[in-house]
Amino acid sequence: MPKLSLTAWIIIATVVGLVLGWLDHDVWLTFDLVTWVKPFSAIFLRMIKSIVAPLIFASLVIGIAGHGEDIGKVGRLAWKSLLYFEVVTTLALFVGLGAVHLMKPGVGITLANADVAAAKDFTQYTPTLAGVLEHTVPASFFEAAAKNEVLQIVFFAVLFGIGLAQLKGKPKETMLNFCESLAEVMFKFTGIVMKYAPIGIGAAVVVTVGTNGLGVLKNLGLLVLTLYGALIVFILAVLLPVALIAKVPLRKFWYWVKQPYLIAFSTASSEAALPMAMQNLEKLGVPKRIVSFVLPTGYSFNLDGSTLYLAVASIFVAQAAGIELTFGTQILMMLTLMLTSKGVAAVPRASLVILAGTLTQFGLPLEGIAVILGVDAFMDMARTSVNLLGNCLASVVMARWEGEFDDTAGEPPVAVAA
Repeated sequence: MPKLSLTAWIIIATVVGLVLGWLDHDVWLTFDLVTWVKPFSAIFLRMIKSIVAPLIFASLVIGIAGHGEDIGKVGRLAWKSLLYFEVVTTLALFVGLGAVHLMKPGVGITLANADVAAAKDFTQYTPTLAGVLEHTVPASFFEAAAKNEVLQIVFFAVLFGIGLAQLKGKPKETMLNFCESLAEVMFKFTGIVMKYAPIGIGAAVVVTVGTNGLGVLKNLGLLVLTLYGALIVFILAVLLPVALIAKVPLRKFWYWVKQPYLIAFSTASSEAALPMAMQNLEKLGVPKRIVSFVLPTGYSFNLDGSTLYLAVASIFVAQAAGIELTFGTQILMMLTLMLTSKGVAAVPRASLVILAGTLTQFGLPLEGIAVILGVDAFMDMARTSVNLLGNCLASVVMARWEGEFDDTAGEPPVAVAA
């Protein structure tokens, strides 16, 4: 058989799932295919859940303790960058939240195994500050990990990372090596789980189409359009005004960024475009010291496209499950997404892991993830390219903020400019 990529196998599995689900829903009246294939989807979702706790813990500890000294050295640039990242990613969350409520792509889908009654225990109450603070602090890390209480895992990992950053010598080195090894193992673990993804996704599509009929394709198409539309709005309403306020030369900026942007879009890989992006930003006039800090740091803390996608996907699942989330619960969910999306950018399908943890935290059905993955390849290209665009802009903004941007550099060749 030809060696196909994982994305190709997922697309094939989705098509096969659509056909089998249609046959089960509209043709096979005496054979319940949905019941037979449902366990294969459940296995995939359980494996995804098992990744969440160790991966988030290891990634956050490394992000805090592993780079603490570097952040201390760059000082002012670090705090400016982190402040900028948090403001922009928060805006991305709310753009995604507004888009998914406007378009309602999940309304009309029925998710198998969606326990609406159980989810209401958490999602229907209005969070209070005292309740959120108390729920965030774990009584036991192991209990939090066993229940996939993501906010509690984040809280423990942050304090653990800060404590580890204050150590010197062998104790710090040993524990940091352990966390780095754990993260590397979980990267490989995720890769192994994703090899099973075509089977799990194919089974989930059979279950969804077998339950809803082919009308679910309209919802999935609307989900993709919602994401693309929200990303365009984010670029025009957030990134463009930021560029204008920072007096970024737009023509020169696009000339040097468009090629790595297209690489990120076509490969759905930020890492593939990183070397060229760093080189081109220096040609644009951003000092090397700023590029070498802001761009890599942004891949952990400034994933605008992925953050917006997570907001859209999480509310899509709630809509598909027929669960009405209070405004306070949605805000808490957005806060959870903002915190848990830091530090795992290097993980294949990182957004999937973060989404799984957040859905579990709020009692929403994981079946929605498998349904989304059927069209995730199309959404991955868009969110990855916006991640790159946002981080390139952040580098220029930081250079301007530091007063070190070279306005005389970066002029395109005359032939190209003409």
